Amino acid sequence: MTTFAVTWDYRCPFARNAHEHVLAGLADGADWDVRFVPFSLGQVHVEDDQAPIWDRPDDDSGLLALQVGLHVRDSAPDAFLAVHGALFRARHDDGGDLRDRAVLGKVLADGGVDADAAFAAVDDGSLLTAVRAEHERAVSEHDVWGVPTFIRDDAAAFVRLMDRPGDDGAHARASIDRVVALLGDAPALNEFKRTSISN
Repeated sequence: MTTFAVTWDYRCPFARNAHEHVLAGLADGADWDVRFVPFSLGQVHVEDDQAPIWDRPDDDSGLLALQVGLHVRDSAPDAFLAVHGALFRARHDDGGDLRDRAVLGKVLADGGVDADAAFAAVDDGSLLTAVRAEHERAVSEHDVWGVPTFIRDDAAAFVRLMDRPGDDGAHARASIDRVVALLGDAPALNEFKRTSISN
C-alpha cells in the first residue's frame, strides 16, 4: 500500500484537478492510504501587518467550506470522498459561493451528512481550531505553502496537474502514482515546469 497526504482548499482549481485524480484513482481500486489535509489559502495570503485569518474567519471566502470538509472527513468518513468531490464541483462546476450555508448544506444533505451538526461544529469554534492545527502542522513539518501539496514521509511537493480525469480511473491512478513516486525516487528534482501548455 502506498501512503501519502495531500492538502486542499476548495477554491483552488489545481487542488480540484489533483483531488479528482485521487478520488478517481481510489474509485478505481488504487491501493493508496490517503490523508486529506485542510490548508487555508486565506491564511497564506495574510500580510504581515494583518491579523491571522483564524481571528477573522468571516473575512475568508473558503474557510467555512474547509471546516465543513474536515467535519465530514472526521465524523462521517464513509461519506467523505463523495462529499469532498461534490464540494469541489459546487465551487468550480456550479459556481457556488463557498460562504453560503445553503450551498454547503445541500452538498452535505445530498451526501447523507447532517448539515446542522456540521454547522454547529463550525459555530462552536472546534472546526476552526482543528483546521488551524492541521494547517500549521503542514507548515511546520513540511514547509507547505499551497495546494495541492503531496506529502510522502519527509518529502513534500506542490504539484499542478493540468487535466481532469473524468471517469478514467486508470489515467488517474497513473498520474498520482507518478507524482508520489517522484517524491521518493527523485529527491534532486526540485522543479519541472513546462514552458507552455499544450491544448
